[in-house]
Formats: sequence, C-alpha cells, structure tokens
Amino acid sequence: MGSFANVRYDKPHAVCVPYPAQGHVNPMLKLAKILHCNDFHITFVNTEYNQRRLLRSRGPNSLDGLPDFHFEAIPDGLPPSDANATQDIPSLCESTSKHSLVPFRHLLFRLMSSDAVPPVTCVISDACMSFTLDAAQEFGIPDVLFWTPSSCGVLGYAHYCHLIEGGLTPLKDASYLTNGYLETTIDWIPGMKNIRLKDLPSFIRTTDRNDIMLNFLAREIERTSRASAVILNTFDAFEKDALDVLSTMFPPIYTIGPLQLLVDQIPNSNLKSIGSNLWKEQPESIEWLGSKDPSSVVYVNFGSITVITPKQMIEFAWGLANSKKPFLWIIRPDLVVGEAAMLPPEFVSETKDRGMLASWCPQEQILKHPAIGGFLSHMGWNSTLDSVCGGVPMVCWPFFAEQQTNCWFACNKLGVGMEIDNNVKRDEVEKLVRELMDGKKGKEMKRQAMEWKTKAEEATRPVTAADKQHAVCIPFPAQGHINPMLQLAKILHFKGFHITFVNTDYIHKRLQLKSTGNSSLNGFPNFRFETIPDGLLPCIDEDGDIEAPQDMPSLFDSILNNFLTPFCNLLYKLNDTSSSGVPPVTCIVADGGLTFTLDAAQQFGIPVALFWVPSACGALAYTQYRQLIERV
Repeated sequence: MGSFANVRYDKPHAVCVPYPAQGHVNPMLKLAKILHCNDFHITFVNTEYNQRRLLRSRGPNSLDGLPDFHFEAIPDGLPPSDANATQDIPSLCESTSKHSLVPFRHLLFRLMSSDAVPPVTCVISDACMSFTLDAAQEFGIPDVLFWTPSSCGVLGYAHYCHLIEGGLTPLKDASYLTNGYLETTIDWIPGMKNIRLKDLPSFIRTTDRNDIMLNFLAREIERTSRASAVILNTFDAFEKDALDVLSTMFPPIYTIGPLQLLVDQIPNSNLKSIGSNLWKEQPESIEWLGSKDPSSVVYVNFGSITVITPKQMIEFAWGLANSKKPFLWIIRPDLVVGEAAMLPPEFVSETKDRGMLASWCPQEQILKHPAIGGFLSHMGWNSTLDSVCGGVPMVCWPFFAEQQTNCWFACNKLGVGMEIDNNVKRDEVEKLVRELMDGKKGKEMKRQAMEWKTKAEEATRPVTAADKQHAVCIPFPAQGHINPMLQLAKILHFKGFHITFVNTDYIHKRLQLKSTGNSSLNGFPNFRFETIPDGLLPCIDEDGDIEAPQDMPSLFDSILNNFLTPFCNLLYKLNDTSSSGVPPVTCIVADGGLTFTLDAAQQFGIPVALFWVPSACGALAYTQYRQLIERV
C-alpha cells in the first residue's frame, strides 16, 4: 500500500463504500475525488464482482490507484460470477445487508493496524450499505451516509412505513397495478403535495408484505438516524421543499451537488485516470455528434439497470425513426430481457444516415455537447442531474425505484420533462420527440432547463472572498461565556469563515480599557468586532471604574426586553454589502442564553445555532426546571 516513508499520518483518511451498482458507484467516486483533491487519503471499497468488471472494462491497471488513493474489495455474499451485467438488485440488497459486515470490519481493522496508510478518520458509505454503521461504531469513527437518489426520492422512501401502516401498500392483489388504484392522490406527504401513488418509488407496487425491496428501503431509512451526517447529490435551490422536510427527520444534512460540476473544477491530475464505468465506452459517439447541427440530436439512454422487452424496443425504435430526428441511442448488451438487443434491419436501413447506436458512452460529455437538443431518459438521478447541468430538456420513461419520483419532479416541479406512458407506443414516442425538439412546450422546457443549468453552476462555483460564510457570533456578556465563544469564532475563522463578534457596549469598553489595550479589538479584515447596547446604566464601582461585573438578574431582564431591536439593526447593516464591505450573514452562533437571536434569524431567513456553554449535565438540569416548578 505504498512506502512508509511517504505516508502523511496527519491526513484525514476516508473509507468510501458505494452500493455496487453503476448509478451508485459513479457519484461516490466523484465525491472521493473531490475529497482527495482536498487532501484526504482515500480507500475506495468495491465488491469483488464489481472490481473484476472494472478491470475488464477499463484495463488491467485501472485500479492501481495513486499513493494516497487506494482500491480495496470485499465479497458481496452472492455466488461467484464473471457475468458482465448488473446483479439482481433484491438479491444484492439482501446479501450485502447480511454478509458484508464481517469482511468490512476485517478491512477496517487491517487499515487501522497498518503503518502504510494514515489511521481511518471516517467512513462515507452509500445509505444502502448501512451495515457500515455497525463497523464504524465498533471502531469509534464517524460514518456519513450518502443517499445517492434525489431528495424527493429519499423523502418517498421515508414514507414507506406510513404507507404500510395506512394500508396503501402492499397492494391487495395484482389487479391494483392496472385498475387505476395507482392514480390515487396522496395529500399528506410534506413537500410532495398531491403526488400520486404511481409517482412514489416503485417498490410499493407489490402484493407481498415480505417483499425484499419494500422492507430493505424502510429499514435503511430507519437506520439513517444513526449516521453522523447525511449527504445528498443535489443543491438547496433545486429541491428546497424535500430538503426542508428531510432536515427535520435525519441527522445533519449536507447538499454537495451537482457533483459532476465540482469534479470538473479539479485541476488536471492523475485522478482523471481513475474511472468507474462498468461498460467499455465508445468515444466515437462524440466525433459523430461533431457532424450534427446545434440542438438537433435526440440522445436516448435508459441507464445501467433498466431492462425492456423486445416489443418495447421495437416501439421506441420506430417512434424515433418516424420522428425523422437525428438520434444517438445507447443500447447496452443486457438492455433487452432474456436476449440480445436486436433491432429490425428495416429500422437500421431507414435511420443509417441520421442515427447512431452505441453500447455505452461518456454521458456527461454527451449532454454538454451543443448538438444535443433533448434526452429520452429513464430518469435515474445521475441522468437527471447530467441533463440539467447540460441545460437539456427530457422525455421521461421511468423504469423502477425512485425514477418515478424523479419523473414527477422533472415534469411537475422543474418544468423540464414530459412523461411517456409505461405502455409505450411508437406514435406517442414520435409525438413527444417532435414536441421536445420543435414544439412550443419543448421550447419552454429548454428555457427552464437553461435556467436550472445556471442555478446549478451558481451552486457549485468556486468560493471567492465575497462568497465566504459569514458567522455572527454573539456571547452572553460575561467572562465565562465570552471565552468559549471567542475560541469557537477563532476555529470558524481558521476554517474560512468571515466572523463578526458582537459584544455589548459595556463589555467592549471593559475589553478596550482594562484588558489588552485600545488596539485589542481592531480585529482583521475578516474578523471584526461590533457592539450593541445592553439597555442598562453603566456599572461603575466606588472608584468610578467600569470594571465591575453587571448585576445578573438585571442583565437577564434587559436581554429579554432590549436586545432584539439593536441586534436586528446590526444585521441590516451587515447585510447591506454595498456599505458594510463584508459578505452577507449566512448564520448566527448565539449563546444559549440569548434566544432573542432566534427571532432575528427568522426575520432574516438565516440559520441560528445556540451554543450552551455550561456542561451537558448542567444544560440537562436546566431543561428540568419547568417540571420541577410544576411538581411543587
């Protein structure tokens, strides 16, 4: 694992564990590259089956890694196989949850015992690999769960238990799949108003209460509460409603996307040699697009897991042919159920001058190509983000899992999609492709897609001085509270925050005159001191000195009645960037005894963190005051 002499033991070491399917490996590898670029040592853990597939698709040296980016493998518990196809998802979920903990624990032990790598400091695992929580707990290290679906998809999974309890799933019998029951509107899921049952993640479409996927996802949602934090490949403005709800249900949530735009910002490096495609890409598709007019080509790709029937393939083929539009169609070797993917010779002859077929391609590059005008997609989350980042509108044909929810989101919330009926017909394919490329609705979807593309770029642009996080730190005005708040402010400043430290006028004067001199509160360009009045008369001792501490009951009373207005005025001043010369305030860190800041934060729409400076047991005792009073 490398030379001992080159090991930096002070580096943070993240062990990244993706769920072993293409759509989960890709975003985890992107995240690992971003962390590596920020000076993390990375151990990336594949299953043995996927490790073999990567070696076949990318070459015998593709997993050699770098001195501080290593690959490891653990068994998935399924019978050995050398097939070049995605494994059966229910079997894989069941097997990894039952059999992967022990080999993962052994891997962690080996890494923690090795002198060739820094000690493991955290685990970042796919939320569908939550067995890692048990191992991380044993080793006393944090485990961050990465939910790779959309936030609205995760929110759908989070309500599986309520759907079961309400008798909405499992279905009473198979007729409920086709009798209109799935059109039932659900009006009680926060953040997903009036969504239909058919739009929720598809594993509710079962008649079996013991269905593997229904119970697996409900279990993984429940176990998420044990995570140190949760990360999602999205951005705040994109899925605000779902994120607001999830933030009340889960540990701290961090949005980190779109990851593909962040990875694009990594300087040219050896990381580019590390890839995750389980199928061999055909780069000639890029060359072919170069011969086409701008916005003229329909890109068709049903992702890495979707399988279709021969009849569905024929309907899609003739729908594309009859639209008369140029197309690039990705047809995996295992796309068609039970047989090779074969197209009618008449279709190939009819479309040879305007169509290209490939088995796999560099999708992100394709969707950024100026020749692409629309995307016929299965609505996997990675594909949805790729399309949005390219400003490309979509025709949506969801297959399974939360793809149905992504389709609902794209069509009803984002305004960038049109849905094809599950029972696909060539006439509908032709009609929607024409509308996508030439129609009035297609033009409006393109406009919306470009707006979301701009917002995605804004969410991931490199941070400048004006983008600094700005924390307003306000301690309770007493020595034992100011000290820890100032220590926290220094730590945040070291982490790149702009700091405004707010004392009362009285404390400010004491610090200036009696502590470390008049220059002690000049601060730095990005660490400033401000003051607000405390509403009390100056406290002067018998020698006419203002060094005396203030009367605590009077101070508490004044805080309740007099602090809010001057503090709001200060926030107004700080947020007026034209005159203040500082970044807008992004958060407040307030002493737990200064809860008036909660009202101010609500007015300005910014988060506030309360810092209880007493011991935890002391804070716990305070929480019992009301009960002690009521029991008298």
